[in-house]
Amino acid sequence: MRPFSKVAPDWWDYTTLDKELLDDAAALTEKEIKGLERDGFRIRFYDTREEFFLAEAMEYITAWRQATEDNPCGICGPIGPTEQLPLVAQLVNDLELNLRHCHFWGMDEWVVDGREVGIDFPLGFARADLDLCFRRIRPELAMPQANLHFPGVDPEPYNRSWSQARCLVMQGGQGEVKHWAFNDPPKREGAYRENPPPVEEYRKLSTRVVDLHPMTLMQNARTSGGGTVQNVPHQAVTVGPVQTWQAEKVSIWHPGHHDNPFGMRLTTLMISLQMPDTAVPMSLLAEHPNVQFNFLRSGIGSCSVEMH
Repeated sequence: MRPFSKVAPDWWDYTTLDKELLDDAAALTEKEIKGLERDGFRIRFYDTREEFFLAEAMEYITAWRQATEDNPCGICGPIGPTEQLPLVAQLVNDLELNLRHCHFWGMDEWVVDGREVGIDFPLGFARADLDLCFRRIRPELAMPQANLHFPGVDPEPYNRSWSQARCLVMQGGQGEVKHWAFNDPPKREGAYRENPPPVEEYRKLSTRVVDLHPMTLMQNARTSGGGTVQNVPHQAVTVGPVQTWQAEKVSIWHPGHHDNPFGMRLTTLMISLQMPDTAVPMSLLAEHPNVQFNFLRSGIGSCSVEMH
């Protein structure tokens, strides 16, 4: 039986992994991180915040410029990071890019009392996408409402939308629990009391309502509410691995303040060495054929011990 989590004993997470693997990840230098590239897994560094978030915004533009009436296509994007979103709107406006054949998929949304939250919810993800990006685009260039796809508790409309257009890129950030979207590690219960679910079982998960790992609740309280964890819902609806593997490319953006230096190193190492483990959901991307990790160089940090 694997060790219990150090932070949430009723859950699986990366603290249940072998200590040798964790120590190997912590010891990685910047040069060694870059050396973990392999076929199907690219690693990019950016020297400034401006370069980093502009490059992230350009993934939207590059995808949308390929869309035509006969080839509708788009991008699936995160709330975290969000700094790229106003840049996307500015680029669309300045380039006069008409989005009539383009699509966008939101990754996830909070669930309260059995329903996805409304557009007025302060922490809402659809609200953030609209406020930070889509409502800033000039009306004559705007994406049709029918081409904006946000997941709901009833996942069928959202899931069907993935067959309406090609998803050229799924962007994401990495949470402290090593998730993309809200694909958190599962609870440690039932048949998975001694070992986490097999990778092939996790890969079958589609858009669904999930219970959120305690680390995810704390992170979202820290990054979006000054630590007010009492205001963070404990459930969300999230895009699943099924949809993720429909995306032609998965692009993960590491500015350095969503996850920590150790977490960024751990998932890079596990994907490079093709070591997927459902206690570390991001590591499942080891099985995706086209993954790119993007690092802001100043955010890489180190895992050396430093007392304050």
